[in-house]
Amino acid sequence: MAKKERPRPQKLSVYLYIPNIVGYMRVLLNCVAFAVCFSNKTLFSVLYFFSFCCDAVDGWVARRFNQVSTFGAVLDMVTDRVSTACLLVILSQIYRPSLVFLSLLALDIASHWLQMYSTFLAGKSSHKDVKDSTSWLFRLYYGNRIFMCYCCVSCEVLYIILLLIAKNQSENLLNVVVATLTQISPLSFLLALTLFGWSMKQTVNVIQMKTAADVCVLYDIEKQQKP
Repeated sequence: MAKKERPRPQKLSVYLYIPNIVGYMRVLLNCVAFAVCFSNKTLFSVLYFFSFCCDAVDGWVARRFNQVSTFGAVLDMVTDRVSTACLLVILSQIYRPSLVFLSLLALDIASHWLQMYSTFLAGKSSHKDVKDSTSWLFRLYYGNRIFMCYCCVSCEVLYIILLLIAKNQSENLLNVVVATLTQISPLSFLLALTLFGWSMKQTVNVIQMKTAADVCVLYDIEKQQKP
Protein backbone atom coordinates (compact mmCIF):
# COMPACT_ATOMS: atom_id res chain seq x y z
CA MET A 1 0.00 0.00 0.00
CA ALA A 2 1.42 3.35 -1.02
CA LYS A 3 2.21 5.70 1.80
CA LYS A 4 0.08 8.76 2.03
CA GLU A 5 2.03 11.90 1.36
CA ARG A 6 1.91 14.53 4.03
CA PRO A 7 -0.06 17.55 2.84
CA ARG A 8 2.23 20.28 1.69
CA PRO A 9 1.61 23.71 3.21
CA GLN A 10 -0.14 26.09 0.85
CA LYS A 11 1.70 29.22 -0.23
CA LEU A 12 -0.91 31.43 1.41
CA SER A 13 -0.48 29.68 4.75
CA VAL A 14 3.19 30.72 4.93
CA TYR A 15 2.27 34.31 4.20
CA LEU A 16 -0.22 34.13 7.06
CA TYR A 17 2.18 32.74 9.66
CA ILE A 18 1.76 34.69 12.89
CA PRO A 19 5.37 35.99 12.93
CA ASN A 20 4.99 37.13 9.32
CA ILE A 21 1.82 39.03 10.24
CA VAL A 22 3.86 40.73 12.97
CA GLY A 23 6.36 41.57 10.22
CA TYR A 24 3.64 43.23 8.15
CA MET A 25 2.65 45.26 11.21
CA ARG A 26 6.26 46.42 11.53
CA VAL A 27 6.21 47.64 7.93
CA LEU A 28 2.94 49.50 8.54
CA LEU A 29 4.26 51.10 11.73
CA ASN A 30 7.37 52.29 9.91
CA CYS A 31 5.30 53.75 7.07
CA VAL A 32 3.23 55.78 9.54
CA ALA A 33 6.35 56.76 11.50
CA PHE A 34 8.21 58.14 8.50
CA ALA A 35 5.09 59.95 7.32
CA VAL A 36 5.22 62.08 10.50
CA CYS A 37 8.99 62.12 11.12
CA PHE A 38 9.32 65.87 10.61
CA SER A 39 5.93 67.03 11.89
CA ASN A 40 5.92 64.93 15.07
CA LYS A 41 9.33 63.64 16.15
CA THR A 42 8.00 62.16 19.39
CA LEU A 43 5.35 60.06 17.65
CA PHE A 44 7.91 58.99 15.07
CA SER A 45 10.31 57.86 17.80
CA VAL A 46 7.63 55.83 19.60
CA LEU A 47 6.36 54.12 16.44
CA TYR A 48 9.86 53.48 15.06
CA PHE A 49 11.19 52.03 18.30
CA PHE A 50 8.07 49.90 18.82
CA SER A 51 8.49 48.50 15.31
CA PHE A 52 12.14 47.77 16.11
CA CYS A 53 11.17 45.93 19.33
CA CYS A 54 8.66 43.82 17.40
CA ASP A 55 11.65 42.26 15.62
CA ALA A 56 12.37 40.30 18.80
CA VAL A 57 8.68 39.47 19.24
CA ASP A 58 8.22 37.86 15.83
CA GLY A 59 11.35 35.76 16.36
CA TRP A 60 9.98 34.45 19.66
CA VAL A 61 6.55 33.80 18.09
CA ALA A 62 8.15 31.93 15.19
CA ARG A 63 9.94 29.56 17.57
CA ARG A 64 6.98 29.27 19.94
CA PHE A 65 4.50 28.21 17.23
CA ASN A 66 7.06 26.42 15.05
CA GLN A 67 6.45 28.87 12.20
CA VAL A 68 10.02 29.64 11.23
CA SER A 69 10.22 30.46 7.52
CA THR A 70 12.81 31.72 5.06
CA PHE A 71 10.34 34.35 3.91
CA GLY A 72 9.94 35.58 7.48
CA ALA A 73 13.70 35.79 8.00
CA VAL A 74 14.14 37.75 4.78
CA LEU A 75 11.18 40.01 5.62
CA ASP A 76 12.77 40.77 8.99
CA MET A 77 16.15 41.62 7.54
CA VAL A 78 14.73 43.73 4.71
CA THR A 79 12.49 45.63 7.16
CA ASP A 80 15.44 46.26 9.49
CA ARG A 81 17.77 47.41 6.74
CA VAL A 82 15.22 49.60 4.95
CA SER A 83 13.95 51.29 8.13
CA THR A 84 17.49 52.03 9.35
CA ALA A 85 18.45 53.25 5.87
CA CYS A 86 15.49 55.64 5.76
CA LEU A 87 16.38 57.04 9.19
CA LEU A 88 20.00 57.53 8.14
CA VAL A 89 18.87 59.37 5.00
CA ILE A 90 16.72 61.69 7.14
CA LEU A 91 19.66 62.36 9.48
CA SER A 92 21.85 63.10 6.46
CA GLN A 93 19.43 65.91 5.60
CA ILE A 94 19.62 67.35 9.12
CA TYR A 95 23.31 67.09 10.02
CA ARG A 96 26.52 68.11 8.35
CA PRO A 97 28.59 66.44 7.05
CA SER A 98 25.82 64.33 5.54
CA LEU A 99 28.40 61.91 4.15
CA VAL A 100 28.77 60.38 7.64
CA PHE A 101 25.24 58.97 7.60
CA LEU A 102 25.33 58.00 3.92
CA SER A 103 28.56 56.09 4.59
CA LEU A 104 26.92 54.30 7.53
CA LEU A 105 24.00 53.40 5.28
CA ALA A 106 26.32 51.95 2.62
CA LEU A 107 28.30 49.98 5.21
CA ASP A 108 25.14 48.55 6.79
CA ILE A 109 23.64 47.36 3.51
CA ALA A 110 26.91 46.12 2.00
CA SER A 111 27.98 44.12 5.08
CA HIS A 112 24.61 42.41 5.54
CA TRP A 113 24.14 41.67 1.84
CA LEU A 114 27.61 40.16 1.56
CA GLN A 115 27.05 38.16 4.74
CA MET A 116 23.80 36.68 3.40
CA TYR A 117 25.38 35.83 0.05
CA SER A 118 28.49 34.30 1.61
CA THR A 119 26.23 32.20 3.86
CA PHE A 120 24.57 30.82 0.74
CA LEU A 121 27.95 30.05 -0.89
CA ALA A 122 29.23 28.33 2.26
CA GLY A 123 26.10 26.16 2.47
CA LYS A 124 25.20 27.39 5.95
CA SER A 125 21.62 27.51 7.14
CA SER A 126 21.98 30.83 8.98
CA HIS A 127 23.98 34.02 8.46
CA LYS A 128 24.56 33.99 12.23
CA ASP A 129 26.68 30.83 12.00
CA VAL A 130 30.14 32.38 12.44
CA LYS A 131 31.73 29.82 14.77
CA ASP A 132 34.60 29.37 12.29
CA SER A 133 35.47 33.09 12.27
CA THR A 134 38.89 34.14 13.55
CA SER A 135 37.47 37.38 15.01
CA TRP A 136 36.45 37.09 18.67
CA LEU A 137 34.27 40.19 18.39
CA PHE A 138 32.41 38.76 15.39
CA ARG A 139 31.82 35.47 17.23
CA LEU A 140 30.75 37.33 20.37
CA TYR A 141 28.27 39.47 18.43
CA TYR A 142 26.45 36.57 16.81
CA GLY A 143 27.03 34.14 19.66
CA ASN A 144 25.80 36.26 22.57
CA ARG A 145 22.21 37.49 22.27
CA ILE A 146 22.62 40.06 25.05
CA PHE A 147 25.65 41.69 23.43
CA MET A 148 24.01 41.64 20.01
CA CYS A 149 20.82 43.16 21.43
CA TYR A 150 22.83 45.89 23.18
CA CYS A 151 24.66 46.83 19.97
CA CYS A 152 21.52 46.85 17.81
CA VAL A 153 19.43 48.78 20.32
CA SER A 154 22.27 51.26 20.82
CA CYS A 155 22.37 52.03 17.09
CA GLU A 156 18.65 52.65 16.78
CA VAL A 157 18.39 54.64 20.02
CA LEU A 158 21.40 56.77 19.06
CA TYR A 159 19.84 57.66 15.72
CA ILE A 160 16.53 58.49 17.41
CA ILE A 161 18.31 60.71 19.96
CA LEU A 162 20.11 62.56 17.17
CA LEU A 163 16.79 63.19 15.45
CA LEU A 164 15.13 64.42 18.65
CA ILE A 165 17.89 66.82 19.72
CA ALA A 166 18.31 68.43 16.30
CA LYS A 167 16.97 72.00 16.37
CA ASN A 168 17.24 72.78 12.67
CA GLN A 169 18.23 71.18 9.39
CA SER A 170 21.81 72.43 9.24
CA GLU A 171 23.32 71.07 12.46
CA ASN A 172 27.00 70.26 12.79
CA LEU A 173 27.08 66.66 13.97
CA LEU A 174 30.26 66.89 16.05
CA ASN A 175 29.17 70.11 17.78
CA VAL A 176 25.79 68.66 18.75
CA VAL A 177 27.26 65.41 20.07
CA VAL A 178 29.99 67.15 22.08
CA ALA A 179 27.56 69.71 23.50
CA THR A 180 25.18 66.95 24.61
CA LEU A 181 27.92 64.79 26.14
CA THR A 182 29.34 67.68 28.18
CA GLN A 183 25.98 68.24 29.86
CA ILE A 184 25.49 66.35 33.11
CA SER A 185 22.12 64.76 32.46
CA PRO A 186 20.45 61.39 31.85
CA LEU A 187 20.48 62.23 28.13
CA SER A 188 24.26 62.65 28.07
CA PHE A 189 24.68 59.32 29.88
CA LEU A 190 22.32 57.59 27.44
CA LEU A 191 24.12 59.14 24.49
CA ALA A 192 27.50 57.91 25.78
CA LEU A 193 26.11 54.43 26.42
CA THR A 194 24.61 54.18 22.95
CA LEU A 195 27.72 55.60 21.30
CA PHE A 196 29.80 52.72 22.66
CA GLY A 197 27.30 50.10 21.47
CA TRP A 198 27.04 51.88 18.11
CA SER A 199 30.83 51.80 17.69
CA MET A 200 30.87 48.05 18.43
CA LYS A 201 28.14 47.49 15.83
CA GLN A 202 30.00 49.44 13.14
CA THR A 203 33.20 47.53 13.92
CA VAL A 204 31.30 44.26 13.53
CA ASN A 205 29.87 45.52 10.21
CA VAL A 206 33.39 46.14 8.89
CA ILE A 207 34.58 42.71 10.08
CA GLN A 208 31.47 41.09 8.62
CA MET A 209 31.98 42.73 5.24
CA LYS A 210 35.66 41.69 5.08
CA THR A 211 34.93 38.14 6.27
CA ALA A 212 32.08 37.70 3.80
CA ALA A 213 34.20 39.09 0.96
CA ASP A 214 36.92 36.55 1.83
CA VAL A 215 34.37 33.72 1.59
CA CYS A 216 33.34 34.90 -1.88
CA VAL A 217 36.96 35.13 -3.03
CA LEU A 218 37.83 31.67 -1.66
CA TYR A 219 34.78 30.27 -3.42
CA ASP A 220 36.06 31.70 -6.72
CA ILE A 221 39.55 30.25 -6.12
CA GLU A 222 38.18 26.79 -5.32
CA LYS A 223 35.95 26.95 -8.36
CA GLN A 224 38.91 27.78 -10.62
CA GLN A 225 41.00 24.95 -9.17
CA LYS A 226 38.40 22.30 -9.94
CA PRO A 227 39.24 20.32 -13.09
